[in-house]
Amino acid sequence: MEDYTKFKLKRREELDAVLADKDDLFVVACNKCFKELDSFDEPECGLFEAIAKEQGKNIVGSAKIDFLCNEPLTSKSFQGVLSPETKNVFVNSCGLGIQTIAGLTELPVYAGCDTIAVDGQHGMALTETLCDACGQCYLNMTGGICPVVDCSKSLLNGQCGGAKNGKCEVDKEMDCGWQLIYERLEKQGRLEELLNKPVELRDYSKVNHKFISEYVKSVREERYEGYYGGIHPTEYKELSEHISLVPFPNPLNVVIPMSQHAGAPAEPIVEVGQQVKMGQKIAAAKGPISSNIHASISGTIVAIEPRLHPVSGMQSLAIVIQSDGKNTLDESVKPAGVLDNLSPDEIIEIVREKGIVGMGGAGFPTAVKLKSPKPIELVLLNGCECEPILTADHRVLLEYADDVIYGLKAMMKASGAPKGVIAIEDNKQDAVELLQAKTADLPNIEIVVAKTKYPQGAEKMLIKRVMGKQVPSGGLPMDVGAIVCNVSTAKAISDAIQIGMPLIERVVTVSGARLNKPGNYLVKIGTSVKEIINHCGDVNDDDVTIKIGGPMMGFKQENLNVPMLKCSNGIIAIEPIVKEAVECIKCGRCADVCPMELRPLYFTKYALSEDWEGMKAQNAMDCIECGCCEYICSSKIPIVERIKIGKTAIREGK
Repeated sequence: MEDYTKFKLKRREELDAVLADKDDLFVVACNKCFKELDSFDEPECGLFEAIAKEQGKNIVGSAKIDFLCNEPLTSKSFQGVLSPETKNVFVNSCGLGIQTIAGLTELPVYAGCDTIAVDGQHGMALTETLCDACGQCYLNMTGGICPVVDCSKSLLNGQCGGAKNGKCEVDKEMDCGWQLIYERLEKQGRLEELLNKPVELRDYSKVNHKFISEYVKSVREERYEGYYGGIHPTEYKELSEHISLVPFPNPLNVVIPMSQHAGAPAEPIVEVGQQVKMGQKIAAAKGPISSNIHASISGTIVAIEPRLHPVSGMQSLAIVIQSDGKNTLDESVKPAGVLDNLSPDEIIEIVREKGIVGMGGAGFPTAVKLKSPKPIELVLLNGCECEPILTADHRVLLEYADDVIYGLKAMMKASGAPKGVIAIEDNKQDAVELLQAKTADLPNIEIVVAKTKYPQGAEKMLIKRVMGKQVPSGGLPMDVGAIVCNVSTAKAISDAIQIGMPLIERVVTVSGARLNKPGNYLVKIGTSVKEIINHCGDVNDDDVTIKIGGPMMGFKQENLNVPMLKCSNGIIAIEPIVKEAVECIKCGRCADVCPMELRPLYFTKYALSEDWEGMKAQNAMDCIECGCCEYICSSKIPIVERIKIGKTAIREGK
């Protein structure tokens, strides 16, 4: 594989000159990008240290950091790294990394390497600085501030004299680059050193950075909005977003798994041959993290046996009900009373008894969330629906807006939260306007419009976007005073209180380019996926991938004789993605798009070598498995699959 790395160690005589009057060195090395990921150690750091030691220099420490040019990640990795004895910092990287480190420390920063101009462009990373790859690096002379880039005139020998109030006369939004250089060098006691330098001449035949600077600026603004990372996949929501909800025809049979939620499976409390009514509890929660399960139709229990589970792909205990065609309601289905008259504990007990869980995909028991051991300041409803193709939550917002607001009020009262927020992406303007109108006279409920970006709806991303807070590594939303729930969950809570109906049906999008008749349906829990697809005109191509959920995080189905669950928000029929993985080239794109600010390239390498401790050290357990890294990967590596293997191994204590 060709090596496109963008820096190399300076010539020995040049390093000898730079090192001559400097001591107590700390060495920062960038782990090179655009090369085969065959090692996590690069030779430049060791070679530089050997040269410095030959001169009798004291190396007080070193650090190797991936993608130094990625300032958000580097600033975190660099915190507390420098030892107290450090007097000079030497950086082995291209100009971008040198400028990044120079901006993170008050100590003098020097370049130990030269930037190489190769195919591809410098300055595409998420940094406030650019590198011209001019091959005439001036960063050692100017304290890590590039005069070519940071001076709008690219002057090499001081100020032009045209700056006013520290701003450039050419670009009044731009700080005077040379004033910044003077101020930094003066602070470091190096200004005299610069003033005594001979006149510099630049070779203008070298490539110029300015033709990409506007593009980089626009990309950076888009990438930083709301939260770090994320991607913009094609949405395909136009296939079904305009189609109103309709009840799906009553199934003749339903298969209701005992595991439809996070935590322990429910335990059946009915027997084969027993008659049950719609809404009757048929399985009881087992343990504190579990959920009750109810009959979604009335009829006869014909089997309690293992059936294929759509998420695990394994056999899982399920209750099979044959419909009597009557949908007779159970006597327990009755209104719980006026919300104002219900206590927080009564609301939580209703939510627990009615089997309500998170309906955005995770299926965490909602009653457990509401009974938070920590103070809650905000209940945040997720109406973003950032996954492509899916439009179920959009239709819930449009057709059940009052129920969503009612459910939010109930959750606020149950948790003691003084404020509620409904977050909606800006690609659902009709829902935004409707909810804004309906909450206009509710001072404690706010509609937040988020810019469309995947995975905007992930709870940690939403919290960062709405509250400006970061959930700590290994932490939960309650650690920052938040409860995050899906808008469909709020609607289910409304039904539980106002009607007394447990969670036995949900809104499901059935869509995708390979489906004949897309739509949005109110589907009974336990309905067969095959039956739903047949009702929608079947697929229009034999070469098709069926998933429950969205294209990014959905579960591929090889066998369609599986049931819909409480957390199943869609069925999609899409074109198969055929890809052949090649070696990682350390392009850094996965680190750029990871919303959790992780470095997924490590996970791919560690999973193959079964280095579970390495994965753990890189915080693999913080991964939300959103698939951004895999979507952007130029080597087509199945990154999420490898992460899941690693997380399983870590949980098992390997």
